[in-house]
Amino acid sequence: MERPITAGVDGTEESLAALDWAAREAVRRGLPLRVVHAWQYAEELATADRATQHGWVSEGVREAVRTVSGRHPGLEVDVEVLEGGVAEALTGAADRSGLLVLGSRGHGRVMGFLLGSVGRQVIAEAARPVVLVRAGDRAAAEAAGRDVVVGQHGGPEDSAEALRFAFETAAVRGATVRAVRAWTLPPVFAYSPGSLKLLDEAGGLEPYEKQALADALRPWRERFPQVPVAEHVEMGSAGQVLLSVAGRAQLMVVGRRAHRTAVGARIGSVAQGVLHHAECPVAVVPHE
Repeated sequence: MERPITAGVDGTEESLAALDWAAREAVRRGLPLRVVHAWQYAEELATADRATQHGWVSEGVREAVRTVSGRHPGLEVDVEVLEGGVAEALTGAADRSGLLVLGSRGHGRVMGFLLGSVGRQVIAEAARPVVLVRAGDRAAAEAAGRDVVVGQHGGPEDSAEALRFAFETAAVRGATVRAVRAWTLPPVFAYSPGSLKLLDEAGGLEPYEKQALADALRPWRERFPQVPVAEHVEMGSAGQVLLSVAGRAQLMVVGRRAHRTAVGARIGSVAQGVLHHAECPVAVVPHE
């Protein structure tokens, strides 16, 4: 059985936009939608006991589900209201899903998660892709001919999971994949005889980078022959180059390393920069 698409909701405009995005994607992919609300009991609200607060948040979730079910009457929707640590609940929900969708910001004392520390923790620790959606996101952006933009780096295996996600998403949307590879001039001491030979055979740095991108894309072009592909190779930092084409994107896809470091799970500077600045939804895809 295929894993559902899960939307984390907290009653904010951002999370409702994420719910709408998740519902549309579930319909396109023919998958069920799971709606998750994670909350913590607020003892300082002396006039409302635990059961009352649970009722508040449950009704908020039910109202959101009624709205999205009305827009997509054939969509299978399941609801979970979880009490406890918000980051842990959302990370667990992501691990049981094919994809977790969150609003890019949230607030609230009884209902809510903050993208700040909680959102970063979920993105960094989730074993599945996480999509961040801003308030104001509209379905029209998906039908306006915009690309699914994906960052590629290193060899073919380094960005395989991000490329897979981008091609799968573009295939169900009838969109173009715009694959972006950024490169910079390495310091002189980084050149080895072997690398110099490869660069010489490729005709220089830029042709070498273009060939590296073409090599990484080849298996995905073969697997998804119906998906148009645009290749974009540019000198500059990866974050800057990705953001330079964000205006034509309906979705931005970036990868992050799945393993933990000595200081815990990290999102990575490229994903962090894109999440902070891109206006379109951003998918962060873990890879080994």
